[in-house]
Amino acid sequence: MMRIGILTGGGDAPGLNAAIRAAARRAFQRGFQVTGIKNGWAGCLNAGDFESLTPASVRGILPLGGTILGTSRTNPMKEKDGVQQVISLLRGNGIDGLVAIGGDDTLSVAAAMSDAGYLVVGVPKTIDNDLSATEFCIGFDTAVGVVVEALDRLHTTASAHHRVMVVEVMGRDTGWVAMIGGLAGGADMIIIPEFPVSLDQVVEHLHRRRGEGKDFSIIVIAEGAKMQALEPAMAIAAGSDKRDAFGHVQLAKQGVGDALSTRIEDATGFETRVTVLGHLQRGGSPSPVDRIWATRLGVAATDLLAEHRGGFIPIRHNGEIKVVPLRAVIEEQRKVPKDLYQLANVFA
Repeated sequence: MMRIGILTGGGDAPGLNAAIRAAARRAFQRGFQVTGIKNGWAGCLNAGDFESLTPASVRGILPLGGTILGTSRTNPMKEKDGVQQVISLLRGNGIDGLVAIGGDDTLSVAAAMSDAGYLVVGVPKTIDNDLSATEFCIGFDTAVGVVVEALDRLHTTASAHHRVMVVEVMGRDTGWVAMIGGLAGGADMIIIPEFPVSLDQVVEHLHRRRGEGKDFSIIVIAEGAKMQALEPAMAIAAGSDKRDAFGHVQLAKQGVGDALSTRIEDATGFETRVTVLGHLQRGGSPSPVDRIWATRLGVAATDLLAEHRGGFIPIRHNGEIKVVPLRAVIEEQRKVPKDLYQLANVFA
């Protein structure tokens, strides 16, 4: 009888539990046994941290945020022979194949395991929605919904007080959450890593709006956006260049939104406030879109293991499930295209 393992790695995202449930339920349907691996790759090192999953274990978790398995940003590839350690531990515990649910960091480890001969498949998850090849990543749709709801609420208070509102959202290297959330929420300026703007351009934009009789403004900025005028303030706010096991700086502590808000008020005299949505975008119940696609991809991942098709990942392509090599989704980041950015400028 085949036994499969399931883990969730990297940042949590709404829809992870839906994917765990789907992969496990399909496995039970096929007569497989299922092991849940706790806390991402951390659960595959040292003595391991495993639990047997039963149908009862995954009952009622479809609408839950977070992940019942826990997660971490542990990187086995930083350990001496780390990938081989993981493989040996899994095989030693009778786990024949693995479903790794995560973003580019988690999936890069999975790809290395596949290269080393272990049966592993992936499921695409990242709030930032920046994995190449796929049109869908678990958590993105819910995060955008949080941004849109926040902008809807901020519009009324910005209008009442004639303020500039700066809203900082997730997006380390790409601006998908900012772009889609900002478009849907009616932001009049969206600042993302793909298309840098200067502080002078922001100030010019705000003065132009005031000159047109628009006495408030909503600016959405991705946490990873770069602006030279903000860097001194951000460096002080960060205090250190602390990085995780995959080499990523903790952007939430750098305060791009707060720095921009301060500089806008200094440069224009316009009353300015900042809202940092932060982990609100990760939390709570997944949207119907995230639930459905996490379910479809989770089932497809178990089917790949059943067919012994290691080194692959199910994705969404043209609205349907497609299977591509794991390496295809991590070889580059999917950037916001110029035409979408130009669309946002229509509503500046």
